[in-house]
Amino acid sequence: MRRFSVYVALALAVALPALVLRLTNTLITPLLDTLIFAVALLGAGFMLTWGAEAAEEHVSQGLALAVLALVTVLPEYAVDIYYTLQAGQHPGSEYVQFAAANMTGANRLLIGLAWPLIVLLYWWRSGRRVVELRWSNAVEVSFLALASLYSFVITFKGRIDLFDMVILLAIFGAYLWRVSKLPKGRGNDASDDGDDDDREVGPAAALSKLPKGQQYAIMAALTIAAALIILAVAQPFAESLIATGQQFGINKFLLIQWVAPLAGEAPEIIITILFTLSLRPTAALGALISDKINQWTLLVGMIPLFYSIGAGRIGALPLDARQHEEFFLTAAQSLFAVALLLRLRLTLRGALALLGLFLVQFALGFAFRNDEATAITILTYLAWLYLVLAAAIFLWERKGLVNYIKVGLLNRPQPSGVGTVEPAASKHVEQVKSNAG
Repeated sequence: MRRFSVYVALALAVALPALVLRLTNTLITPLLDTLIFAVALLGAGFMLTWGAEAAEEHVSQGLALAVLALVTVLPEYAVDIYYTLQAGQHPGSEYVQFAAANMTGANRLLIGLAWPLIVLLYWWRSGRRVVELRWSNAVEVSFLALASLYSFVITFKGRIDLFDMVILLAIFGAYLWRVSKLPKGRGNDASDDGDDDDREVGPAAALSKLPKGQQYAIMAALTIAAALIILAVAQPFAESLIATGQQFGINKFLLIQWVAPLAGEAPEIIITILFTLSLRPTAALGALISDKINQWTLLVGMIPLFYSIGAGRIGALPLDARQHEEFFLTAAQSLFAVALLLRLRLTLRGALALLGLFLVQFALGFAFRNDEATAITILTYLAWLYLVLAAAIFLWERKGLVNYIKVGLLNRPQPSGVGTVEPAASKHVEQVKSNAG
């Protein structure tokens, strides 16, 4: 508890300068302001993560991962909601692009960077080239597939409206209901075959030793404190990021698309890295899949609501030519990621494919940042490349797709002999744990 108290004190301390600037309505320089507010969001994100991770002990494993992923991306939600409100108040302004940029960037960063990172770290840590998933993870992957397929409807319409909000929130609600029916407790990683997966990592280990009443009180305090910090600094962070782009002549769209999500995603990614280094890669990848579902349903679904609130009337966030292709590429990448998981595993080869394609789109987007027409063409070609690869995998793994629908969506019994871990793999991981002390 002493170490946990130090961590909480540090998280509050790094948020203090941002709160002082906010309360006194003081600005220094755009770059320094951005760093100060970003660090505050990072500290708040960690507090949310610690509380949510400790709550895993009291609910079903799937629901715990879903709530953990939802809570830890609240900083990301706050920033995007601010841009969306401003877009509604100023139709036709840059804020419309910023709202879409932040949303598409956050989603593509998760799959293109965070997912491969888990596989690469696990390969480095254990020597294994695959992260296995449990059959309970078929729920996450099935609902991610459902949301990804619906996203092409939004692409076809060229806008995100309140009808989309209803559908996406229904998918998210059904997902939460479905994972709440999974067995209580963490369960074992597919890469484990002992009870070691029940151990905590990081500061949440301290909370797990306390009586339930104290755990709930501390979790509530962490959540409230973090939420207040996020509400206080989201707006100045979003504006200081724009001012930084203007000051240094950096493309503001790309800055918001790739830099803003990092502040919101960093705590979640760091926690999943700790999971992976503790030889719990299935929990790490499962949390990131849940994170993607939250962003691809709840975050996208909330956009038309807050756009309408900002506009003072019922409205829809329009997708211009650039935003249309950005959304199309994000949807195609998501479907390709689902295809890679049809065998309940993410292999090193699949991870490198995700990472390589992401780095290509990032590099080309930066190279043609001032050439809108070429950038749109590149986005379109990359999106179709993702779709072709996804279609080939779906065709090859069509039996796995049927199993996902039965187990993930229809709650049928899992097929025997599928998605299990070979004894040799379990012994290998246990040997790595033993060697690590």
